Amino acid sequence: MTSTNTLFLLGALLCCNLLPSSHALVLKDRPVLKYGTAWKKEDTAKFVHQAIKAGFRHIDTACQPRHYREDLVGEGWKAAAKELNLKREDLWLQTKFSGLGAHSADNIPYDKDAPLETRVRQSLAKSLHNLQTHYLDSWLMHGPENNWDDHFEVWRTMEKAVDEGKVIQIGLSNFYRLEDVVWAYDHSRIKPKVLQNRFYLESGHDVEIRAFCKEKDIEYQSFWTLTANGDAYRHPKALELAKEKGLSPEELFYAFCMALGISPMDGSTNEVHMKEDIALMNRIRSGEKIFLDSSEMSIIGNALGTSNWNTILEEEDEL
Repeated sequence: MTSTNTLFLLGALLCCNLLPSSHALVLKDRPVLKYGTAWKKEDTAKFVHQAIKAGFRHIDTACQPRHYREDLVGEGWKAAAKELNLKREDLWLQTKFSGLGAHSADNIPYDKDAPLETRVRQSLAKSLHNLQTHYLDSWLMHGPENNWDDHFEVWRTMEKAVDEGKVIQIGLSNFYRLEDVVWAYDHSRIKPKVLQNRFYLESGHDVEIRAFCKEKDIEYQSFWTLTANGDAYRHPKALELAKEKGLSPEELFYAFCMALGISPMDGSTNEVHMKEDIALMNRIRSGEKIFLDSSEMSIIGNALGTSNWNTILEEEDEL
């Protein structure tokens, strides 16, 4: 961990002496698979419970009833923690503030007529209540606002939540233009520590943005990781490589992403697959190299459709 990160964490903890000290709060083990909870509806608590039992410790959600049941994420992690004798600090919870355009008109989790700062604060209060916690490990802006004035009003409010000890770190989501990410970073007091984006061909797999994230020590999190990239991990040569390594094609693609420094969202609803994915992640985090060399990485990378996919990889001395 860099000295800057250490000072950031210590400053956040000092703001509120109730916040625990735990490796799970600082992302030092990244990249890491995070359990994604979108679109799981009434089964959300069940799947979160299963995911934690399988070994997931990072959980992602949003205060957006249209696509997430944040309240059931709270029920799920509490049930799993009780069963496994886990403490709150053994888990890492991330949620998001979603602007008005992200909600169904009949189900907005804050007063739509309130000033913007109030809406952000109400969303945070709702998230803390739903998740049954007094702090968040990570809180993201779910997407860009309509203009930079509104963006920074949201961001300053999120920064205050860090100052108040309600949030450990803050970040961005669904920002696909490098110039926007750089501008948001350069003009923030508390820098974003996460960028969560759809990982797909239409954005060129965020090659330049991921390079910026690496430079600034921002965790790049991917969603639609499997959904948008089937042509790559189902390529005949990729299927052959997966078979050689005793992995499913999906596991091989997760390993590929993690070798690039990406923390993928994993939304599996199959307990066996959950356990397999965690076993793979633990192998990677223990130092095992799933890919022996860059030529094996290229089997998948060249099938992505993004010509410069390996720009970051080429800067590394080894995989």
